[in-house]
Order: sequence, then structure tokens, then C-alpha cells
Amino acid sequence: MTEKIAIIGSGPAGLTAALYAARALLDPIVFVGPAFGGQIATTTEVDNFPGFPNGLQGPELTMAMREQAERFGARMIEAVVDSVDFSQRPFTLVADGQTYTAESIIIATGATPRPLGVPGETEFVGRGVSYCATCDGFFFRNKEIIVVGGGDSAFQEGLFLTKFGSRVRIVHRRDQFRAGATLQKQAGANPKIEYVMNTVVERITGNGKVDTVVFKNVVTGKTESSPVEGVFVFVGHEPNTQLFQGKLEMDADGYLTVDDRLHTSVPGVFAAGEAHDRVFKQAITSAGFGCMAALEAEKFLAHAAVTA
Repeated sequence: MTEKIAIIGSGPAGLTAALYAARALLDPIVFVGPAFGGQIATTTEVDNFPGFPNGLQGPELTMAMREQAERFGARMIEAVVDSVDFSQRPFTLVADGQTYTAESIIIATGATPRPLGVPGETEFVGRGVSYCATCDGFFFRNKEIIVVGGGDSAFQEGLFLTKFGSRVRIVHRRDQFRAGATLQKQAGANPKIEYVMNTVVERITGNGKVDTVVFKNVVTGKTESSPVEGVFVFVGHEPNTQLFQGKLEMDADGYLTVDDRLHTSVPGVFAAGEAHDRVFKQAITSAGFGCMAALEAEKFLAHAAVTA
């Protein structure tokens, strides 16, 4: 049986696409992937998703989105897509050894924050270690914060975090930043921001939550411990698009190339969320992209049916 729409990914983009496709009676299937819910499912507190004035847990939000999509007929497949063939329609996908075909595809595989890879980082995710200042900054009011990175994202998020933290130190492994001149000027004028140059984070420690970071100066080799309660890491993201290399157009960093209606380089294949979005990276914007992709897929299928 050939499906009308197959959605790859189960974060806010994929689940919203599933909801809209299901309400359009397109009976979408959703390949859940390696981790249901995407990045937001690892967030302990979500306070910036509209409609929840008291906030909620990340897993709670994504499970509610799943139940809503399933209520209208979306089908979740607990499998990881291993290969795709977009050379002709219907498109072919292989997931956990089983072959599926679909008339249209929505790619919502998201992106993964690039970690530091230091001891304590994984242990304290959600308990002092974060990859999203907009998501978690509010919880670090009047606390010592460090931002790790030297590019635009590190400076943008660092400036945002000055609304909350008592001090924000931007820690960079080199002696020069990559961030734009305007951002550096803004940060330099902010009394809450300090720079820690030629330095890397060597270890993150705590008791239930982060309380100390060990720094290492890459020039002198000297290490020192410092009280820190918030560690925000901005050393880049990796879009989860390796599966589509050589099959869809993407930029040098692996983000899928789409037009303003989220069409990829192959007609009938759409992208939604952080697989293409290198700017906003929010659950609500990913959900919006999921809506757009589903609406466009519906139009594509309707047109294909007329011209068949």
C-alpha cells in the first residue's frame, strides 16, 4: 500500500505536520525515529510555548501533540528510516528493514546541538547545562552563567542571558571571536558580560545540578575551578540530514535547501523545522513550519491527482 504522506521525525515540526495532514484526511504515517519528541522532549520546563501559561514539561508537550495527531488518524511507526529513494514517485523508504512507499514526504528530522564532549555535560543537561538560552534563561535569574562559543549565536544568546544572570562570561578557546562586529560592540558595552579567552571547559561538576566548572587555559595549560550555575553551549548545530546527502540539495553545513513554501529540490518532498531552519530554532517556529509543510503537501497531492 502506498501512503499519501510519510513524515520523518517526531518533534514539534513532524507532529504538527501529522496533525494538519490527518485533519486533511491524508492518513499520514510518522516515523518516530531514534528519540520521540526531538530536542524539546529533553527539556524539563517549557514556558514559552503559547497556550500553557503555567508551563509544562517537554515530554508532556510532545506527548500531547502526538495524542492530538493520533486523534485525527495519524499513525506512529516506532522505527528509524535507514534509506530513502527520491528518484521517482511514489518515493521509497526503508525503516528497520521494512519498505514503505509514499506519494509525498515531509522531512522533520531536526538538528542536534554540537556538544562540548566534556565530563559532566551529558549528566547535567536540563540541570544547569543548556543549548537554548531562549528556552532556559529564565531559570537562571541572578545566577552565575557561562556561555561557551565565539560566534554570533554565542553573543546573541549571551546578550539575551544578561536579562537574567548576575554575570555572563563568554568562554572561547581562541584569542579572537568569530561574532560580527556589531554583536561584539554590544557585548563589550554590557556591564554584565565578561570575556574568558584562550580557554576551554574541561569538566562540569555538581550535586544534582551544576555548581562548578573547571576551565583550562589552552596557552598556559593552567586549570582552575569556578562557581557556575548555568552552562550554555553554543558551538554549533548539526542538522540531522545525513540520510539525504546526494538526494536533496543542502547548504555547506548540511541544512536542506527549501523555497519560501518549504519545497525541497525534489517535487513532493518538503522540509520542516531545524532540518532547514538555521535561524530560529524554537519549538513554536518548528511547529509553524510543520503546518506549512503539511498544507503544501496537501496542495501538491491535489494537483498531482488532477494532472494524473
